[in-house]
Amino acid sequence: MKKLVTLYLVFLFFSTALMAQDDEEQRGFKKENLFAGGSITVSFFNSQTLLGANPFFGYKIANWLDAGVALNYVYSGTRDYYQYNDKVRQTVLGPGAFARLYPVSFLFAQCQFEHNFSKFKYVPPGGSPVETTTGDANSLLVGGGFAQGREKGSNTFYYICLLFDVMKNPESPYVNVTSNPSNPLEKRVDMIPIIRAGINVSLFSGRNK
Repeated sequence: MKKLVTLYLVFLFFSTALMAQDDEEQRGFKKENLFAGGSITVSFFNSQTLLGANPFFGYKIANWLDAGVALNYVYSGTRDYYQYNDKVRQTVLGPGAFARLYPVSFLFAQCQFEHNFSKFKYVPPGGSPVETTTGDANSLLVGGGFAQGREKGSNTFYYICLLFDVMKNPESPYVNVTSNPSNPLEKRVDMIPIIRAGINVSLFSGRNK
């Protein structure tokens, strides 16, 4: 957890330092900096499948910094979770907030915090009764991506990014949990790569060009 906090503070420090050095940015709210969009999430890792959607609404703070809020939906399915040939089905819905830092116009680093509510369904092998539970978990997705068509003064472009949940909460939809066959209570939590591809659309196109 200390490493996680340190990583987040470093991200904030560099964002603040760059903001202080940017003398060319105009201050004040500008509606042409508002944008919306969304992405799809696809990941396949060992015996796990993950599919989702992530609509968002945001504001371009500077030419190198975007921030906004998002809604997250994820469906994940896993086989051999506790024992051989069992199945897990998980549905996730929750809010989030993100920041994207652009060192150059076509590359960005992203940090996104999410608090997700989940419904967990466990299907034991051999026709045993299905077990259903609910819960919630925090996730901090960190990574980077590529933007195509992003230019100065424009908020409309396509992008693809690769993210990892550095919190590694066992209840997160973005991790793979493996149990020790000799001791099912002993688990290993691995981050899985999250690929998101989507579009970022200016809500007032052409006003700021």
